[in-house]
Amino acid sequence: MAHEDRDRLDGRRALVTGGSKGSGRAVVDRLRAMGADVWTTARTMPEGYDRADRFIEADTSTPQGVDTVAARIAEHGALDILVHVVGGSTTPPGGFAAATEEQWLTELNLNLLGAVRLDRALLPAMLESGGGVVLHFGSIQRDMPLHEATLPYASAKGALRTYSKGLANELAPRGVRVNTISPGGIQTEAYETFVDGIARGTGMTPDEAKQSIFDSLGGIPLGRFASTEEIADLVGFLVSDRASAIVGAEYVIDGGTAPTV
Repeated sequence: MAHEDRDRLDGRRALVTGGSKGSGRAVVDRLRAMGADVWTTARTMPEGYDRADRFIEADTSTPQGVDTVAARIAEHGALDILVHVVGGSTTPPGGFAAATEEQWLTELNLNLLGAVRLDRALLPAMLESGGGVVLHFGSIQRDMPLHEATLPYASAKGALRTYSKGLANELAPRGVRVNTISPGGIQTEAYETFVDGIARGTGMTPDEAKQSIFDSLGGIPLGRFASTEEIADLVGFLVSDRASAIVGAEYVIDGGTAPTV
């Protein structure tokens, strides 16, 4: 294989979950630029989306949503690349006592079980085709859980990392590579809205509001969150042939937030 061809994904079929905005949208754009035929799924297709024929409206936190995605993908054959970006937290603040049974199940379904179900539905065809790549999006909160509002989210992401490692060990001998990306903060539209809300509510400037967020994380040595394009850079590398020996790994992209040695 030519050296430069290892950066290309021509002829490969990919699916990106949570691909309608933020990091997911950046990943979709990057994989397309690398030559892949990219499908994406999210609960709602953005207005004016340029590849409606490759968009599947579904809620992958539910078994029914996973079935919808799997059926559409199966119509066109096996995937070569599966990137699970979708995730998030809706638990209200208030610590462990504020997280109800329903809230725990919501976070587990969104951040863990959706990926487990979609893998179970789509990976048999990938294995049968002879190989592929799976990438799970975790979080640095698996190492530094924030108890005030995101403990169920952090717990689900911790379980996702363990699941991903075990799956990698099982599937690597059969030609499918499984890895995890664990971001810290990401500069998205939702993050900027969050910053503006803090600024308005406290009388801070936006820069002061950002610094207060950084301080709550114990500081960020890089001095900023990662951009969605930087997240997509890492995804593009890990799904390419340049990463062909990387299996069962966790790549942290957090500007140095997590205090690890």
